[in-house]
Amino acid sequence: MKSITVVIPIYNEVDSLKELHSELTSVLSRNDHYELLFIDDGSSDGSIDILNELSTLDPHTKVVEFYRNYGKAAALAEGFKLAEGEYIVTMDADLQDDPAEIPNLVEKLEEGYDLISGWKKTRHDPWTKRWPSKFFNFITRLMTGVKIHDFNCGLKIYKKSVIKTVEIYGGRHRYIPALAGQKKFKVSELIVNHRARKFGETKYGGGRLFHGFFDLLTILFLERYTERPLHLFGFFGLLCVMSSIVLESYALYYKLILEHPFQKHFALIVFGAMVFVLGLWFFSIGLIAEMIVANQQGKEDRVKSVISKHSN
Repeated sequence: MKSITVVIPIYNEVDSLKELHSELTSVLSRNDHYELLFIDDGSSDGSIDILNELSTLDPHTKVVEFYRNYGKAAALAEGFKLAEGEYIVTMDADLQDDPAEIPNLVEKLEEGYDLISGWKKTRHDPWTKRWPSKFFNFITRLMTGVKIHDFNCGLKIYKKSVIKTVEIYGGRHRYIPALAGQKKFKVSELIVNHRARKFGETKYGGGRLFHGFFDLLTILFLERYTERPLHLFGFFGLLCVMSSIVLESYALYYKLILEHPFQKHFALIVFGAMVFVLGLWFFSIGLIAEMIVANQQGKEDRVKSVISKHSN
């Protein structure tokens, strides 16, 4: 049986920790090779005291303490760095993720996948969380091409090769399946049991959707256009130039055909000229970016050439 590491970010979940630990231990006790890695993300409610107590009583339990709140991405990144298991499970600490689903996730992963994301098909959350989440998942599925229903489900399982390849920071933890898909890992999903929150309140507000949108744009840009930036900036440049041509043609039509004075459409002419300059600016930025990329690739090729000569 493969060794398993369960990574659990913690932020002010003091009431749920003992019950969560008990459930995890009950599920994983049949496997001698497992570890529970709790990452305390600057809790202020005494969670760290409970975690230290659990780690003293259970040799399978390890605790990492952050001295301030860095966010879920930082907690997961630290957990991924320290994880020793061949399979890595992530889950939230609020008891809404069911530890009993871990064997099902392992079974699904061993069908030949690299990452299995939980799908909370039946969610026990208020509509203010469910509907924004549906919209978020639809947009992410559409833009990334990774066909799963619940990108942000905390309950996932990974092969170790995935977590050592995908970089997690900022808000990128929401898009781990998309990032893995971009790296050509095999991604699938599994319907999992989702339970109602038993203690406390959610730590995530409506701003998560707003920030998540910009994180998605960042991921798409870095993946698709890092090596061909002119394709992105050139698109916007061409759009501006074409818009400028249409605006100026409209002004010329009124002047030459309808014989209106230029003064009547002076603002439109100036705006069209500004849009044209903006298009040239986009083209210039794209060309400069292409030169930077080409220069960087040239340096990497020269380094590889030198290494190859020395190795021969």
